[in-house]
Amino acid sequence: MLKVRRSWAYTRWFGWYSRWQFRRHFHSLRVQMPTGLPEMDPSIPVIFYGNHAYWWDGFWSQLCTELYFRQNLFIIIEYPQLLKHQFFTRLGAFSIDRSNARSAIATLDYAATCLLSPSEKQNALWIFPQGKIEHVDKRPLVFFRGTAGIADRVLKKSESLYLVSVVSRIEYLEEQKPELFLSFGSPRVLKRADWQGLDALTAFMEQTTESHLDKVKQAVIERRLDGFDMVIRGSESINRRVEAFRKLFSGSGSAEK
Repeated sequence: MLKVRRSWAYTRWFGWYSRWQFRRHFHSLRVQMPTGLPEMDPSIPVIFYGNHAYWWDGFWSQLCTELYFRQNLFIIIEYPQLLKHQFFTRLGAFSIDRSNARSAIATLDYAATCLLSPSEKQNALWIFPQGKIEHVDKRPLVFFRGTAGIADRVLKKSESLYLVSVVSRIEYLEEQKPELFLSFGSPRVLKRADWQGLDALTAFMEQTTESHLDKVKQAVIERRLDGFDMVIRGSESINRRVEAFRKLFSGSGSAEK
């Protein structure tokens, strides 16, 4: 298992690099953030769980941590991928190898240890329980039970744990470049006394994520985007540049007449 080797310098650099990449490849990045979510009790660890539809998930999870939260970010990445991109361990990533049962169990134990480690900041684990990239509209969602296994381990040593649904969707609207929509759900406090087993929690997260994704899809279809804050605006698309040129040229022609 590849473990976290956090580096402040790498994290700062990656924050700059992420913004540059988003500006380069997207028209905008929009975030829907419930009131009060960034003010969660820092003494209670949190698991952010969501769909895994895009290559960009690791980028925006780190960016949102920087923009909204005062947290120690931890994120689980498949072992073959993290082995190729080990610099992510400098940002809080560690690996899971589902082909090796003993190694996978060790990863769950390590994740719980990270969430329970003493810190002035809130410990936050970002996880995509589908385990692989699948189409954003694929239904039903099927999650591995590992996330519930981590929650179980945490609750054996802590009275409570936050669970937060976070989903992503990329759409082409009126621009040449796509737009990335991120939506956070309200935090749910899971207490030790509420524990009903791995299957029950996994089913709850699957259903919550499906419903969350469907709401975001409908909001985008109906162009109800008031609840999304634009946190990054990309460079102008070609269509906007052409329109600006035409207006400039048209204005110059009018002035000559």
